[in-house]
Amino acid sequence: MALQVHPDIRSLSPYVPGKPIDELQREFGLTRVVKLASNENPLGPSPKAVAALNGVQDTLHRYPDGGAYQLRQALADRWKVTREHIILGNGSDEVIGLLARTFLAPGDEAVMADHTFVIYKMEVTAVHGRPVIVPLVNWTHDLESMAQAITPRTRLLFLCNPNNPTGTMVPADAVDRLMARVPDDVIVVFDEAYFEYVRHPQFPDAMAYVKQGRNAIVLRTFSKIYGLAGLRIGYGVSTPEVIDYLNRVRPPFNANSLAQKAALAALGDDEHVAKSRAVNAAGIEQVGQGLRTLGLIPIPTETNFLYFDAKRDGRGIFDALLREGIIVRHIEGTMLRVTIGQPDENTAFLQALGKVLGDGREES
Repeated sequence: MALQVHPDIRSLSPYVPGKPIDELQREFGLTRVVKLASNENPLGPSPKAVAALNGVQDTLHRYPDGGAYQLRQALADRWKVTREHIILGNGSDEVIGLLARTFLAPGDEAVMADHTFVIYKMEVTAVHGRPVIVPLVNWTHDLESMAQAITPRTRLLFLCNPNNPTGTMVPADAVDRLMARVPDDVIVVFDEAYFEYVRHPQFPDAMAYVKQGRNAIVLRTFSKIYGLAGLRIGYGVSTPEVIDYLNRVRPPFNANSLAQKAALAALGDDEHVAKSRAVNAAGIEQVGQGLRTLGLIPIPTETNFLYFDAKRDGRGIFDALLREGIIVRHIEGTMLRVTIGQPDENTAFLQALGKVLGDGREES
C-alpha cells in the first residue's frame, strides 16, 4: 500500500549539512581537509568545557537533569531574568521546532525572509503552517515589508539577526519601529546564534523586549563561539508564559548531561570568548582582503563567516574547491559562504579559490 503522506511533508527536502571532513578524505584520497562550511569556532571548545567533561563516563547510565537547574540558573543570572524565562534545546534549532508546534495551527502564518535560515520554513511547513516570505533588501531584512506582511493569521515572525547566510544585521532603531507595529498576539523570534561575534554598536537589545513582557523570544546557541556544536545545546529566553507553553511540548531530557556540563563551564570562560572574537575579527579582515584581491566583494558581516558573489557558477566552484581539500558552503546560484578559520586555514582557502578561478575548473 502506498504511503499516505501530507502534501506539506512531501514538499520538504531533508536538510543538507556541510560535507564531513572524513567523507571528503575518502572521496578524493586527501590527507588534509579544511572545513569552512558550518560556521564552527576554529579554536574549538573552551578548555573549561573540555575539563568539565572529565569523569562524566561514570554517570552516563543516569538520565540528565530534565530541568537543567544549574545551566538555566547560570543563564538566568547572565541575562538578569529568572529560570522561568529560560528553555533549553537540543541546539536552538529544536526551540524553533517547539515554537512552530506550540503556536501554529494548520493555516496559521509565520513571516520570514526569503534568504535566511532554512529551518524556519521547514519547521513551519512541517506543522502545516504557511510561511510568508518577504524578500531581503540589500541582503538585509526588510522590516517595513515584514510588518506589512502581518495578517490576522500571523502567529510568528522570524528575525535572524545577524542573518544567516548573509551575515548582515538590522539595527536597534529599525527593530524598535518593527516592534511598535507587531500585534500583541504575534511572537517575534530573535534568532541570535551569532550574537557573541557582533561588533556593531547599534545592534539591538532584544532581551529588553522580553523583560518588558513583550511576546518575544531570543534564541542563542553554544554551537558557534562556544565551540560545542557536536553536543547540540542552545536556549531561548522569553516570558514565563511563552516558556511554560513550550515546555508542554518539549521532549523530556532533551538536553543531555554532557551538553549541560560543558555549556555551564563554557558560559564562564570569558577569556575563550574574547580570544575567539579576536581571531574572528582578524580573520574577517584577512579573508575579506583576500577576496577583494581576487576581484570578489564580500557582504559586510557581523558573524564568523563571509558571504560573497563568485560571479560564476557557484556549484562548480564549490565542487572544484572540494577537490582542493576545501569545504565551503554553496548557498544558491553564484553565492558562496565561507566560515572564518585559523590564519593558515584562511590562507589555504584563498590560495585554492585563486587557483580554481585562475584555471577555470569550475566549468568542468
